[in-house]
Amino acid sequence: MAEANIFPALIAHCKEYGYIFPSSEIYDGLSAVYDYGQNGAQLKKNIRDYWWKSMTQLNENIVGIDTAIFMHPTTWKASGHVDSFSDPMIDNKDSNKRYRVDHLIENFSDELRAMSREKEADELIASMESLLAIDDFDGLKKLIENNKIKCSVSGTCNWTDIRQFNLMFSTEMGSVSEEANIIYLRPETAQGIFVNFLNVQKTSRMKIPFGIAQTGKAFRNEIVARQFIFRMREFEQMEMQFFVRPGTQMEWYNFWKAERLKWHQSIGIPANKLRFHDHTKLAHYADAAVDIEFEFPFGWKELEGIHSRTDYDLSRHQEFSKKKLQYFDNEINKNYIPYVVETSVGLDRLVLTILSLAYEEQRWNKEDGSEDSRVVLKIPAKLAPYKLAILPLVKKDGLPEIAKQLMDECKQGFHTFYEEKDSIGKRYRRMDAIGTPFCVTIDHQTKEDNTVTIRYRDTMTQERIALSDVRKIVSEKIN
Repeated sequence: MAEANIFPALIAHCKEYGYIFPSSEIYDGLSAVYDYGQNGAQLKKNIRDYWWKSMTQLNENIVGIDTAIFMHPTTWKASGHVDSFSDPMIDNKDSNKRYRVDHLIENFSDELRAMSREKEADELIASMESLLAIDDFDGLKKLIENNKIKCSVSGTCNWTDIRQFNLMFSTEMGSVSEEANIIYLRPETAQGIFVNFLNVQKTSRMKIPFGIAQTGKAFRNEIVARQFIFRMREFEQMEMQFFVRPGTQMEWYNFWKAERLKWHQSIGIPANKLRFHDHTKLAHYADAAVDIEFEFPFGWKELEGIHSRTDYDLSRHQEFSKKKLQYFDNEINKNYIPYVVETSVGLDRLVLTILSLAYEEQRWNKEDGSEDSRVVLKIPAKLAPYKLAILPLVKKDGLPEIAKQLMDECKQGFHTFYEEKDSIGKRYRRMDAIGTPFCVTIDHQTKEDNTVTIRYRDTMTQERIALSDVRKIVSEKIN
């Protein structure tokens, strides 16, 4: 199947096999909000755990915390989100459909590339980025009109002026509505790290350079949420803020660029599917920024951001809170506000990345000339929801009892699936579709010589191994 056509099939597959469901589906759903099913939740947890271990267990100078979603509203004034966390939007007057300006232009550039007009596409994106850098909304509107960029619904170029829309969700905290205070659902997890900088530094006795990691939910009122779980209103981030001595930030920025690229490759993402994209318009807090982009079925998109945030965040929180957020560096006998290098990756986007790479529709001719096929999720074994399926050939003759005994042994070490319904062929296909890397079949020969058949998902090859070796072999392969 052509890559452009894989995406709708992947979305349908995720629902059919318990990975991702539309939220509140029995009430016709909620736009850009999704629930993770039993397999999706486990895949998500496995990725999160792998990131957490990589950051906090394998780095002696990084610790993890878990901060609240609700924060004092002044936090977001200090961070700049109240005043500047917004996106330029434009409406089509005929369809009333609203677009984020950069998405509208990027989609048109993708159409140009599909027509082999790469030079025009590159020039269009360069013009857009230069106009965004100076917030030239009139220029952006002219760019859209001059290129005759049309609304996907009405097919017209009848556009409103461009306006900014704040992306934060607000709510009220208080027992009586008249006395309630307006607070925000956090649009990022980073600020929870910054306001706890001294708490963590003092209680863990960390010396600069050191990092603080966190995973958790964030919320953004995306006007144009799209592309399945790529852009949602409720999502999960995995962020690490690395505090460094001023003047050393570019050294650490380049270090974390390389480290994060290697990490993505370590979870099975091919190098040719990843690339760096430097920011031409820097955020108000940054002196350098780059995205690690992945080639999704719908094009190259941001997977992770690495930013040199300078001392902006801690300086602003010190200013607004009137509390000192400085560090005394014994090596140079000096007090200073640390600079920060941030790594921030979307967990939901990583789930979509792994699923996009894993999904395959395969067809082949059998020896008798007939055609066979399967849909398989080639999820890396260390991330797969279930590592092993244990399948008794029949539901009698003592085979289920042997299978369940093996399951009791294996489930102590990894997630194991037991199934005895349907033919063995149908069960293999079901495990392929779920993404289970190994299947073990208990048959009548098992009772004679204590051996079983292990089947490998990716190659469909089978071999005979000792029953007593199953847990050891699978453990070695998933680790």
